Amino acid sequence: MELLEAMNVIEDQSWLEAPSETIAGAVSKVLTRPTGGPTRLDDFLNGVWLGHPLHPMLTDIPIGAWTVTLALDGLEMITGRPDFSTGADTALGAGILGAVAAALTGAAQWQYTVGRQRRLGLTHALLNVVALGLYGASLACRLNRKRGAGRVTALIGYGFVLVSGYIGGDLVFGQRLGVTHIPEQELPETWQPALADDELHEGDLKRATIANVPVLLVRQHDQVYALAEVCAHLGGPLSEGTLGECSVTCPWHGSRFRLDDGAILNGPTTFPQPVYETRVRDGMIEVRPSNPQPLP
Repeated sequence: MELLEAMNVIEDQSWLEAPSETIAGAVSKVLTRPTGGPTRLDDFLNGVWLGHPLHPMLTDIPIGAWTVTLALDGLEMITGRPDFSTGADTALGAGILGAVAAALTGAAQWQYTVGRQRRLGLTHALLNVVALGLYGASLACRLNRKRGAGRVTALIGYGFVLVSGYIGGDLVFGQRLGVTHIPEQELPETWQPALADDELHEGDLKRATIANVPVLLVRQHDQVYALAEVCAHLGGPLSEGTLGECSVTCPWHGSRFRLDDGAILNGPTTFPQPVYETRVRDGMIEVRPSNPQPLP
């Protein structure tokens, strides 16, 4: 309960907005094109090539390595055997390298957040910076044969890691950062009326709601396409996006999807967009899932 109350306090700290905006703007200048849209580096750091956000994978490296350091430090103290020190120091160094990589991917993901997500993300990052500094100091102590001070510093750093990890978990599971934002509702398996055919003109992007599922309808080159209207990245409205050649770009963060199969043409999204089959019957555009199950 106390942790939840602390999270609410962090979320309500409006003074974090100004530094958050400044830092996010600096990150975006590095990772986005001057004309707008993500660069290949941004796509790489976000994990577009992986089909999964890259940041949570890399966070396992410092957490795992520093846990090993903690365990080996404890064994060294209990047994008095100095041979545990080599493993502890090596794991600590590996954790530092992993933390730097995790920080880069985390910044790439965080730049697209707003509001509470952004404030929590900045707090998460600041705690990790403190932890990284403490582990750097711990390594310096160990190299200067001050192992006692190095162990204490590492232990304090581990405390910061645990608190930061709790906030990171809330960002994913509570704030839905890095997960798909496609609505959970599914279309019925049978053809469903969506929009009158004469209401969808060439080059139009129109939103239709079918069985409580928002669907994007697009007509291009006399072909009607249908995709999930809510962007998988952070829930942007694709009906307000930009139509390209057989593609649509989200207006919020520039994720671009192919119209015919929903494939990712560029990130930051790591999730493809669901697509639906379309047909025109009796003057009405009808939609159904792309792979409907056969009726019994």
